[in-house]
Amino acid sequence: MKKLINNPKTVVEEMMEGMAAAYPQYVKKLVGHNVLVRADAPVKGKVALLSGGGSGHEPAHGGYVGKGLLDGAVAGTVFTSPTPDVIYDGIKAVNGGSGVLLVVKNYTGDVMNFDMAKEIAEMDGIKVDSVIVNDDAAVEDSTFTTGRRGIAGTIFVHKIAGAAADRMMPLPEVKRIAEKVIANMRSMGVALSPCTVPEAGKPSFTLAGDEIEIGIHGEPGIRREKIKTADDVADELLLKILDDLPYSAGDDVAVMINGMGGTPQMELFIVSRHVASVLKNKGIKVYKTVVGEYMTSLEMQGASITLLKLDNELKELLDAPGDSIAFKSFGR
Repeated sequence: MKKLINNPKTVVEEMMEGMAAAYPQYVKKLVGHNVLVRADAPVKGKVALLSGGGSGHEPAHGGYVGKGLLDGAVAGTVFTSPTPDVIYDGIKAVNGGSGVLLVVKNYTGDVMNFDMAKEIAEMDGIKVDSVIVNDDAAVEDSTFTTGRRGIAGTIFVHKIAGAAADRMMPLPEVKRIAEKVIANMRSMGVALSPCTVPEAGKPSFTLAGDEIEIGIHGEPGIRREKIKTADDVADELLLKILDDLPYSAGDDVAVMINGMGGTPQMELFIVSRHVASVLKNKGIKVYKTVVGEYMTSLEMQGASITLLKLDNELKELLDAPGDSIAFKSFGR
């Protein structure tokens, strides 16, 4: 294993300290906990958004802490949920008096620990609600979930619900909008190579030199098969996504082509090119496309595709300004 680290046991804390040191205009780190909050947190009178999960998916989640996005992000060790006490400290740190919405990816540990923290905060008189992101169209149940996994589409939830909160909407409205995003969004990914968790010191799985895994995000997918062209892989992912909601001619969509950490932008744009062509041929109108690394799996080679069906309300919030370490704006 070759990684630019000091000690596998301190990678998360040192990463977050580095983020806070480099970008104090955006974030500050809570002393003693792996929690990043907005530099001006708590923002009085505004519903606060708190998200998080296992580390290794950077820039998620700390990279999205900022105006018009998240108020805070909590981090567990690599690919492991943060503990309830850390989440609880995050809730307290971002609460500006109008309540906190937890954006939770659907993994068993995340759901359980965020729910425990929510209950503790409510006993302290803090208004807390939550939404569960489950955009992965690959599998109904997986190794670490009951129901679909939450993957890269989570960033659309951060952006749109964050814009709603920034407009001082009340907690029930911010939750309604977040749930609308979740209901109208599907994602699916592919892995070309594994990643190495620092504390494990070896790849998390193995693939042959000519093999890929369809429907993966850091854990087993649907199946393994021989490597195909970018267009063929994109077709395979899109077929499942389009049929699942389903998406139809005349729909307006936002598209995210997400890299897993080790994929050159050259390859992501080749995938994006074909996705645009397929959607055009099906009469599905692309309102906006974003291409880049939004939610990764360490240095894994691979990509995911996310489609979000839009109405006028979601378009307006998607276009609203947002500013954080990893995000400037989806606005036109």
